[in-house]
Amino acid sequence: MKKKHKFIIRTVSWILFIIYLVMMVYFLFFSEMLGRTPSDTYHYNLKPFTEIQRYLVYYRKLGSFYVLLNLMGNVICFMPLGFVLPVLSYKNRNIFKVTFICFLCSVAVEITQLVSKLGSCDVDDVILNTSGGILGYLCFSICMIILRHKTSDKKIKIKKKHIIR
Repeated sequence: MKKKHKFIIRTVSWILFIIYLVMMVYFLFFSEMLGRTPSDTYHYNLKPFTEIQRYLVYYRKLGSFYVLLNLMGNVICFMPLGFVLPVLSYKNRNIFKVTFICFLCSVAVEITQLVSKLGSCDVDDVILNTSGGILGYLCFSICMIILRHKTSDKKIKIKKKHIIR
């Protein structure tokens, strides 16, 4: 039963991961709502924390929705990646590996945006995306601690039943 349960979790995780990737590609490269229309010029920022600081300083002028969409959106969009990587592969149950993979994926997205001139290449997005991946991994770790605690409680209850009989 345990192998079947793990197989189901992995299969559902792969399906959700594929859906997540399709949605990410759409929102990062094709969503007109998010300003993903081709441009004739390159837009990039290579100085860390410049855009983050700009959003925080001009919070009132830009509007809270736009600021939250940009800052929290970049964090939240990479949280599923940090969560699902360790579910899909035992090799990725290390925070450093997950952080590195999230960093590489974020850099790939930013370079693609630069080359395709869709959106803008921003080092702050790499920082926020990687932070989101780390938060996703931390959520995974918390879920694993809770799961282990619950399964150990069940084992203790089963042992107590056997001892009482």
